[in-house]
Parts: sequence; C-alpha cells; structure tokens
Amino acid sequence: MPKKKRAGEAGRQSLRKLLRLPVGEPVDLSAYDAAGTPGGPADKKAGLAAVAGFAPRLADLQERLYAASTAGDRRRLLLVLQGMDTSGKGGTVKHVISHFNPSGCRIRAFKAPTEEESAHPFLWRVARALPEPGEIGIFDRSHYEDVLIARVRELAPRTEIENRYGEIAGFEKSLADGGVTVVKVFLHISYEEQRARLLERLDNPEKHWKFNQGDIEERALWPAYQEAYEIALQRCATDRTPWYLVPADRKWYRNWAISRLLLEHLEELDPAYPKGNFDVAESRARLLAT
Repeated sequence: MPKKKRAGEAGRQSLRKLLRLPVGEPVDLSAYDAAGTPGGPADKKAGLAAVAGFAPRLADLQERLYAASTAGDRRRLLLVLQGMDTSGKGGTVKHVISHFNPSGCRIRAFKAPTEEESAHPFLWRVARALPEPGEIGIFDRSHYEDVLIARVRELAPRTEIENRYGEIAGFEKSLADGGVTVVKVFLHISYEEQRARLLERLDNPEKHWKFNQGDIEERALWPAYQEAYEIALQRCATDRTPWYLVPADRKWYRNWAISRLLLEHLEELDPAYPKGNFDVAESRARLLAT
C-alpha cells in the first residue's frame, strides 16, 4: 500500500485487511503507490491465472446467494467503484460481470442527475438503484459524486456538502443494517498514467468515442479532486463500511484485487442453498412414472 511498504506474493493473507484504509484517520493519497501490487501475484501472467483459478468459486457463491434469497434470505452485496477519469471503473465492471450470471446482477452507472433526479434529495436516485435480496449490485460512480464533483465545482453550498457526509454515513449504516454488504473501492490511478490513457484514446480512432474535451479540464483540477477524495475517504468510512484503496495503474492487478475482495466478502457471507420443502423420493418416483 504505502510506497515505503512493498508487499510480495501473499495468496493466503486477507486482502481486505491489506487494502482497507484506516477508519477515522486522515488520508494522504500521495503516500500510496498507484503502480503497486500489494498482496498480489508476481506478474500479469500469474495474476490472470489466479483469477481464472478462483472464478468458479465466485460463480458458485453468487448462485448460492441468489438461491438463498428464494427462501427469505435478504442479504445482498453492493460494489461501489469510485476513482478519477480513466481509473478503470468501466473496465472493472466488465471484468466483474464475467465471473457472474448477469441475471443476478444489477449495474448502474451514475452520470449528471436528470431534471427529475435533481428535484429529489441526492440519495433518492441511489436508493432506487440498490440490489434486491440475492443480487450483486455494482455502482460505476455513486452517491459520492455529490461530495466530489459538487465540492470541486462548487455546485452546492459548502454547508450543504458538509451535511451530505453525514447523510451518506447514515444511508450506508441503514444498508448494512438491512443486509447489504457494502464494498467501497477507490481505484487509485497516478497523474502520469491518466495522461497516458487519455493519449491512448486520442491516438486510437476506435477510442475517440471515449474521449471528451472536458476530460482535460477535469485533469487541470487534479489537486482539488485528490483533496476531495481524501476528505470523503476519511469522513465516510466506518468499521462496517470501510474504504478499500486499490492501485489501478496496472489493470491486471486491479482486476485481480477486485475479484479477491469480492471473493473474501462472499465467503464471509457463506450463503447456503435452501432445503426443498417437498419429498424428494416421492417427487422422483412421480417423475419417473411420467
């Protein structure tokens, strides 16, 4: 995590403990190496192999979570992805979905609020997008945009933004109380890597659709966004809803780390297939008689 600490291969250690930001402590993003691979495999090849190895386990746990909901289990998981432009939120969503049955997932990408959404409290549209029991939800950006962009661009009075931190904390507590496992991930990309990815979009005509002139304007506000993130990461973290910082300069590590984090959370939930409420032998005999 911090630059002064270099973690090697640690396949059996808890990645949740390794990537979790300390709760209640100031956050200095410059102290974390965006190109690091804390707890990760030795290289990209090993990382891809590791993900392929535990992908079946992820699929099995998702199926069990969904199956358990049919018997009244109200638990579900919500992955919240935040990060600077080009940090890989969309790529992470694509990678995560490859592990699961899409019918059991609920994905929402939050953009600028619509006229209808703006007429409601800022958490209104977020509450409507939450996963149902048994589902895995993924937020590409989230309610945190309302204390990030709003703070940097001064889209709301500072007193209102200050109040939103408390509203977010209360909202996430209600989610945890209601059976939602909230996995909040900050994808930490470096200033230099962002430039390289934006240049890649400009140099490849097939990626022009992903480029926006506003990306350059937002990049000019990098220090302000880093400060806004540091404030949000500190003030909106609790023991039940912590933040995980995932270095995102190396895409293969980012994908491995997110997959591992999901695996650890789902294994802790340990959902079970519900027992049938029918006589198996009798049903089997009837079926064979048809």
